[in-house]
Amino acid sequence: MRTKLLTAAAAAITCALVTPAAAQQPARAIVSIYHAAPGHQIELLKWLANQDRAATAAGVGRAQLYVHTDGDSWDYLMIAPVTTPEQDAAIEAAGKKLGIEAGVRASIDLRKHISSHTDTFVRGPMSAAEVLAAFGEK
Repeated sequence: MRTKLLTAAAAAITCALVTPAAAQQPARAIVSIYHAAPGHQIELLKWLANQDRAATAAGVGRAQLYVHTDGDSWDYLMIAPVTTPEQDAAIEAAGKKLGIEAGVRASIDLRKHISSHTDTFVRGPMSAAEVLAAFGEK
C-alpha cells in the first residue's frame, strides 16, 4: 500500500512538472504518513488535532486525516495544503495564543508520539484522465 501511495505521489509530481504553464495547476499538498509510537495513538491524535486548531485559527485550511483500517503498517495518513512562510508564521502565532507548542518545540513534541513518519509533496487532486492529458495522452 505504501509503495502504491508513493508511486501515485511521484506520478502527481511528475505531472506537475510537465503540465503546460497555461494550464490550471492543481493545488500543492503534502502527504504525511505516521506510524504512532506504541501506546501513543491517542496522544498523536491530540497533537494532530491541536495543529488543526492552530491552522484553523490562522485561517489556513486544515489537514484531511485518514485512519488505517487494513493493509500496510501505517496508522494515520494526512493530506495538508503546502503553506507559505507567512502562513507558517500565522499558524505559529495562533498556536501560541491557544497554548499549543509551535515551531521547533512542536517538532520535538511530535517525535514523542511517533516511531516514524514520511512527508511527500504532491499536486492534486486529479483524475487519471487529467494526468494522462498532462502527458498528451488520451
